[in-house]
Amino acid sequence: MRQLRIGVLAGLLVAVGVLAWGGARLWDSLGTLPSVPAGAPIVLAAIAVILVATALSIRARLRAQRERRPEAKGVDPIVAARAVVFGQAAALVAALVAGLYGGTGVFLLTQLSVPARRDQAIYAGFSLLAGIAIIAAAIFLERVCKLPDDKDDNHRNTGSRA
Repeated sequence: MRQLRIGVLAGLLVAVGVLAWGGARLWDSLGTLPSVPAGAPIVLAAIAVILVATALSIRARLRAQRERRPEAKGVDPIVAARAVVFGQAAALVAALVAGLYGGTGVFLLTQLSVPARRDQAIYAGFSLLAGIAIIAAAIFLERVCKLPDDKDDNHRNTGSRA
């Protein structure tokens, strides 16, 4: 499984943001711009909280296992792998969604004198922040579930063949 790359996620967020900004300008010139749902930042923040809670739970269980506490419950490797896959998928979707709301929010910044557009800009801004929180939580979860590097592999592969 490959690790998340912050540069790829940031590039995806920015690219979608630019496209969303251009799309919002075009859509607004042709008619009415669709609204940003008020529940969007709430749902995104809930996903970020779930990712952080999962990471903290796995980290506590791994720490208890390392310290050999009698009440320690082990972490099933499949559960950890599924958590990481969920985090990676959430981070990729969050980069897309955050870019979409970020681009729309940047467009709406030019129309803050209209109360409805100001509210939409606020929802879009909070959605962008919640999307970034998902990305950060997914990276944290990935780091928690990362296996330690096997230092013996490097020494085995550098030897000469007989």
